[in-house]
Amino acid sequence: MPSEPTEVQVRPGVEDDLEALTALYNHYVRETAITFDTAIFTPEERRPWLLSHPEDGPYRLMVATAPDSQQILGYATSSPFRAKPAYATSVETTVYVAPHTGRRGIGTLLYKALFEALSGEDLHRAYAGIAQPNEASARLHERFGFRYVGTYREVGRKFGRYWDVAWYEKPL
Repeated sequence: MPSEPTEVQVRPGVEDDLEALTALYNHYVRETAITFDTAIFTPEERRPWLLSHPEDGPYRLMVATAPDSQQILGYATSSPFRAKPAYATSVETTVYVAPHTGRRGIGTLLYKALFEALSGEDLHRAYAGIAQPNEASARLHERFGFRYVGTYREVGRKFGRYWDVAWYEKPL
C-alpha cells in the first residue's frame, strides 16, 4: 500500500541538512531554556557536531522531513554521555522538533528510528536531561521506557534565572 503524501520521512542526517538543523537548534537557543547554549551558532560552527554523528556506530543523528518539501521537522541524536572511557556504553539522547510541528508525533517517530538504529550497538544505557518544566518531553521519554532518576536543582542559568534538569535513564 503506498504511503500517504503527508507521511513524515525519517532518515540519517547528512551534511546537506546542516543549515536547516542549525536554524532549528538556534530557535531553541534564542527562545527557550530547553538547551543551555546561550549564543546562536553559524552552520560552520555546528559542522563538528554534525560530523560527530556518522550513519553508523553509537552516535547517530536522525532527521524527520516532510516528503513534499524535504523541510526538516525535527531531529534526534545519541551522543557520548561523558568523555571517560568507562562511559563508552552509555549515550545521551535528545530530540528537537520544529516549533510549528508540536503534537504531531514527530518526536515519537524520531526516537523510534533512533533506538532501532542503536539496537545493534554495544550500548547499555541511554540518558536524557530535560530542563524543567517540560511535561511533553517527560511523557515522550517515559513512552520509550526511560525512567526518572533524579533532578539537578538550579544547574543552569539562562534568561536571568536558574533552571532544574530532570534526568531519565533507559536500559538498551
